[in-house]
Amino acid sequence: MANKRDLKKGINYVISELFLECIVLKQLKKADSARADEILADILYLQSEFLSRAGHPEPGCVKKYYRKLSEDFLTEADNIVRRMQAM
Repeated sequence: MANKRDLKKGINYVISELFLECIVLKQLKKADSARADEILADILYLQSEFLSRAGHPEPGCVKKYYRKLSEDFLTEADNIVRRMQAM
C-alpha cells in the first residue's frame, strides 16, 4: 500500500465498476429489479464501510490492518460479482 489516498481511489474504482455493471445487467437482461436494487444498495454499503475502515485504522500493526482490509474488500467484491452473475 503506497498510502491511504491510493487505497481509497482503488476502492472507489472497483465500486464504480461494480455499480455500472449491475446497472447494465439490470437494463439489458431485464433482470429482477428488486434483486438488482438490493445488490446496488449492498455495493453502496460496501463502499461506505471500506472507505470508513481505510480512513480510521486500528492501533497496532498498520501494515497487517491494511493487508486484511484489502483481502476483506476483495472477498466482498467477489461475492457481489457472484450474486450479479446469478441474476
